[in-house]
Amino acid sequence: MGMTLSGSSPPDKATKSFGARPSSRVGAFFDMDKTLIAENSGSIYMKKRYQDGEMGLLGLARGAFAYLRYRMGVFDMLKSTHAMTRDLKGRQESEFLAEGRLLWEEAMVPLIYPEALAAVRSHQERGDLVCIVSGSMGFVAAPLAAHLGIELTIFTQLETKGGRLTGQIVEPLCFGEGKVHWTQQLVEHQGIDLARSWFYTDSVTDRPLLERVGHPVAVNPDPRLYRLGVRRGWPIRLFTLDDSGSTTDPEAQ
Repeated sequence: MGMTLSGSSPPDKATKSFGARPSSRVGAFFDMDKTLIAENSGSIYMKKRYQDGEMGLLGLARGAFAYLRYRMGVFDMLKSTHAMTRDLKGRQESEFLAEGRLLWEEAMVPLIYPEALAAVRSHQERGDLVCIVSGSMGFVAAPLAAHLGIELTIFTQLETKGGRLTGQIVEPLCFGEGKVHWTQQLVEHQGIDLARSWFYTDSVTDRPLLERVGHPVAVNPDPRLYRLGVRRGWPIRLFTLDDSGSTTDPEAQ
């Protein structure tokens, strides 16, 4: 059973704290881009649109510049996401999802880090609750989850009406503190003990969630996350598409 928590139901007016009730399950949360896969899924999608004639060279260049600003930490993610989703207004949701599955099969399967796959499998074998927590949209996050046998995904959800995209997102955006908001819904629903849980990510923008788990792991970290990880004594992992250095035991990190 898949679970889409980002926007699946209205949040409670009174948000409970993470320690509001006894928890016993261990969670293993994984960011997607640059953590599970070797490229940014948004960049892959833009390249595909360019190749299909749906985007000009200028649009592709703007996308590349936006990604660079994101890596530098000077990018307004909410504003950019709203601008992008407005362009999707009126599209059939079913067609959009089918496009995502095709994009996944053609471009993303070879980009899965073997070490990330090994970590996912190790957590699954230990009985941990594995979940992808990504700011990406479900049309790319869900096929990855299905491919890896991960039942739970949290991602930026697009608003739909009558089977068509409205051009809006379900807020808060699954980014920064927004990831904490949506992950909290899963924590409360599944009875997860965050003090015993893991979160793997490459970006310092995920610091709010990293600081809420007992086992934060910086994977291919950006410069600011690298410095933060060194100061805090967090494990730093460098995943590559060469599986020679794969390890299957999270405790060995």
